[in-house]
Amino acid sequence: MACTVPKTSSLHNYFSLLRTLPPIFPLPIRTLSTASITPPTPRIPPRRLPANIDSNLFKPPKQIKTYPPPPSVRKSHPFAIADVQKAHISSTLDPTGYRTRLFARDNPDAPRVGDILVATFTSGDPFSGVCLNIRRRGVDTAILLRNRVMMVGVEMWVKIYSPKVRSIEVVERAQKRPRRARLYYMRKPKHDRGSVEGVVEDYLKRRRLVRSGAVGMGEPGKSAKNPSAARAGVGAR
Repeated sequence: MACTVPKTSSLHNYFSLLRTLPPIFPLPIRTLSTASITPPTPRIPPRRLPANIDSNLFKPPKQIKTYPPPPSVRKSHPFAIADVQKAHISSTLDPTGYRTRLFARDNPDAPRVGDILVATFTSGDPFSGVCLNIRRRGVDTAILLRNRVMMVGVEMWVKIYSPKVRSIEVVERAQKRPRRARLYYMRKPKHDRGSVEGVVEDYLKRRRLVRSGAVGMGEPGKSAKNPSAARAGVGAR
């Protein structure tokens, strides 16, 4: 017997007829349960277990043995990096300790900002200029020199413990002790010292005459802490 679908006058009646027929594949239905779920009650093991049940299932967890932490190095060496750098300086970089004493804070003849310094290297031309900054950081101790070369301001950081630095000499002391630790304001045209090549040339000529024994060093320079002990030409070699 053939099944006949009744003729409908519109498409809406056809879809309404499909809804009345049983579905071929059951469609999943999404539901959201709003009832509160009670937590499961813990199961207490019986006192006497049957013979076929392993008794290790109800044993407490095994205690892991712990050990105390090793002794800290910070107690014996609170400044380990500084100690290593100090030992490296005294053994390799500056065995005589002359450069360390030259830039020490308690040295009255130490170079200060505002002084004119000249640094000579193992290879290349020397560089001279006004000291703008002195950075004391252990192995990384350096000075910032500024000079004008070919009408252009040039600055150079010179590391005093570098093997390429042969000597650092004080050419001329500042007339007055600056009130700042960094003379970065000298980069402006109003306060720029300009070229110091003439002062350095006069110092080198006087030094050559002194070494030859023709003349003396001349009048000593002025120092902020010890004027009688300071003189031009103090340097690290």
